[in-house]
Amino acid sequence: MKNHDIVEKNIGLMIVLVVIAISFGALVEIVPQFFVTNNKEPIAGLKPLGPVELEGRDIYIREGCHVCHTQMVRPLRAEVERYGHYSMAQEHVYEHPFLWGSKRTGPDLARVGGRYSDEWHRSHLYNPRNVVPESIMPSYPWLFDNVVNGEHTAAKMRAMRAVGVPYTDEDIANASKPFIGGRVTEIDALVAYLQQLGTLVQQKR
Repeated sequence: MKNHDIVEKNIGLMIVLVVIAISFGALVEIVPQFFVTNNKEPIAGLKPLGPVELEGRDIYIREGCHVCHTQMVRPLRAEVERYGHYSMAQEHVYEHPFLWGSKRTGPDLARVGGRYSDEWHRSHLYNPRNVVPESIMPSYPWLFDNVVNGEHTAAKMRAMRAVGVPYTDEDIANASKPFIGGRVTEIDALVAYLQQLGTLVQQKR
């Protein structure tokens, strides 16, 4: 008890001990990750997002979807049984920024790809209460009107290539082709992005 009193009554000593404890914890958690190489290798079949999916991801971020929905299934039984296989770093090596997150106002979306039809997603995004009556998610009707012109898609791919995403010159040259003639709306792009999430890892249903 006397030793505790010494620490608790000496703020300088307490600060030093807290810093030491935090530093030790950081070393134990962070340093080993520099020596784990398999986490940096892409999972089999992983490819960079296509032009439409890449634009959909930006819309996902712009609308704040990542604020309420994580993309990180933790390796806990309850999580795996609800959402599917736990998230792995190898799935996300081409993501900049990654969207794992920790806040779940809505369900995790790491394995949502293929679980619902395109029409379900469209109805859900137009008015979530159409398919989930108790939902508190906002509606996004403007996504059905806004057209994606692909003007900056090639530039986005070049930026992603600069940080290690293996886009080819051909990918970049053809980046705007899907958007010619105003054929792609924001809802098309967002649904395309959602439908590929987690599809490379077997899902538990």
